[in-house]
Amino acid sequence: MCRHKQMLPATVQVFQRGWLSSNNVLFTGRDATALIDSGYLTHAPQTLALVQHGLQGRRLDRLINTHLHSDHCGGNAMLQASYGSHTAIPAAEADKVRNWDVAALSFKATGQRCERFSFDATLAPGDKLVLGDLQWQALGAPGHDPHSLIFYCAEEKILISADALWENGFGVIFPELDGASGFTEARATLELIASLPVRLVIPGHGAPFADVKAALKRAFSRLDYLAADPQRNSQNAVKVMLKFLLLERQQLALADVPALLASIPVLEQANHRFLQKTPQELAQWAVSQLLRAAAARIEGDSLFNEG
Repeated sequence: MCRHKQMLPATVQVFQRGWLSSNNVLFTGRDATALIDSGYLTHAPQTLALVQHGLQGRRLDRLINTHLHSDHCGGNAMLQASYGSHTAIPAAEADKVRNWDVAALSFKATGQRCERFSFDATLAPGDKLVLGDLQWQALGAPGHDPHSLIFYCAEEKILISADALWENGFGVIFPELDGASGFTEARATLELIASLPVRLVIPGHGAPFADVKAALKRAFSRLDYLAADPQRNSQNAVKVMLKFLLLERQQLALADVPALLASIPVLEQANHRFLQKTPQELAQWAVSQLLRAAAARIEGDSLFNEG
């Protein structure tokens, strides 16, 4: 249950999910319904059930994605099959989805899965839309993902921040892993958010929160730390990606971890550019980090998800 439910308009519901799936934001306006982000593929049946319950017999008219990482769009296909929802995606991703280029869409690069879906429209920074009988504006939020959008409602001072800002940090700065610029863009996105009068943030992961000033302070500090040494962003990505694999599979044979990490192109590039560890060294380091954080445990010859 959203701990800030009382701060949400009656037409907005937030389904807070685990870290494998993004949060889902459901809008039930007088004339139309909509959902922002649909979670990961393996959670799609659960996403559908949550949406069905929230809609109370209505159809899902619109489906919108903040960005096309697999944990934000993995339920698209099932929702489209169930409702035929009009779907809008970030404009820069249109050709990739049209041609279903899994490498360009990052699914192959991150070793993650997503069932093919279609789209009906695109959204770009500056676009305005009505969701839940409220006016929202799409804003560009590069950094974590070059093409990510966030959505701001000036009337309610609510920001749907995707992975640009969480209560404690933000998503991995993926562009930096293969040598592209990301830290500068992430800082500009945080500065944009800081310029907005916001009373409630609905993040892509974690609970909605009201202390935006404190969250931004933590985010800027985290960004300064990562940008000071690019190895740190790469190390963070390795830990996050291994945890994602554990969340999806719940159990991994320890002997398989080196090959699994080596098979994920974005991690292979990050290791080659910044970490320069053998597959075995990288796996041992990543496993030790998850154990240290109590995010995994070892039983016998296997690594298990924890927490």
